[in-house]
Amino acid sequence: MELFLLSAGISGLTFIMVHRILMFLVEGRVAQKKRLEEVVGSAPVPIREVELSVPLFHRFFKPLLSNAAKLTARFIPVLGEEVLAKKLVEAGRPYNLSPREFMALKCILGVFLGFIMYPVYGVIASPLIQHVALSAAGGLIGWLLPDVLLNSLIRKRKEKVEKELPEVLDLITVCVEAGLGFEGAMMKVVEKYSGILSTEMSRVLSEIRMGKPRREALREMAERLDVDDLSAFVSSVIMAEQLGISMSNVMRIQSREIRNKRRQRIQEAVMKAPVKMLIPIVAFIFPALFIILLGPAVIQIMRVFAR
Repeated sequence: MELFLLSAGISGLTFIMVHRILMFLVEGRVAQKKRLEEVVGSAPVPIREVELSVPLFHRFFKPLLSNAAKLTARFIPVLGEEVLAKKLVEAGRPYNLSPREFMALKCILGVFLGFIMYPVYGVIASPLIQHVALSAAGGLIGWLLPDVLLNSLIRKRKEKVEKELPEVLDLITVCVEAGLGFEGAMMKVVEKYSGILSTEMSRVLSEIRMGKPRREALREMAERLDVDDLSAFVSSVIMAEQLGISMSNVMRIQSREIRNKRRQRIQEAVMKAPVKMLIPIVAFIFPALFIILLGPAVIQIMRVFAR
């Protein structure tokens, strides 16, 4: 026992000494590197590291989509390109896709899933019509799947904006009442929040600095997000600016109205919940109850008539 304790103590001391020596060496090298960067400047990052830091989608798939978009543009015209571009903007421009690249993605997915759904084995044993139908179903799924995902992104983005808007308006109201201008209040939102609205307001401020009128920058933000509450807020701000109304009163009224609308939406969702719960109750719970309650009686009746 004593020998075990002695060996454990020696091992622990050795580990601590080695750890201290390594920490001393590493800290010395880090301090030297910091002093060198302060005097000389940071070393340039190699081009390979810069390229590898870019996500795989932008390095590999984005050029393929761009080339495919050029090919599909010759054969498949993009119908409703303006509507599709508006949807992509409302979704936050996922992966910075253009409308033609999005159409190319739909074509590629449709063709790919069409080939995947076509059975590899048993082509001769099964009817050809079945394989063609499965392939067409796979192509249809691949064609519609990007639209479903895009609509889902738009819906989630709008829900986030509706959730962030009351808090952002409260902060703007407090800043305006404290004496800041409207642009200064938006700057505070950009500093304090990290979300969709803060990103859009940062873009609005950048456009204003470059010379765009504030009303146009705000209107474009409302069109990009396409949320009713935000559009009403932007319209009120523009009208207050044109008529010379006190901005603090407008902000306070808008904040109160948006909170009331949010409360009404929550109450509406709560009232719809019992109606939506009827579907799983009728489909899954009632059959099980009927089997449990009426099953023994049905068995007895069958036995009686079987005699």
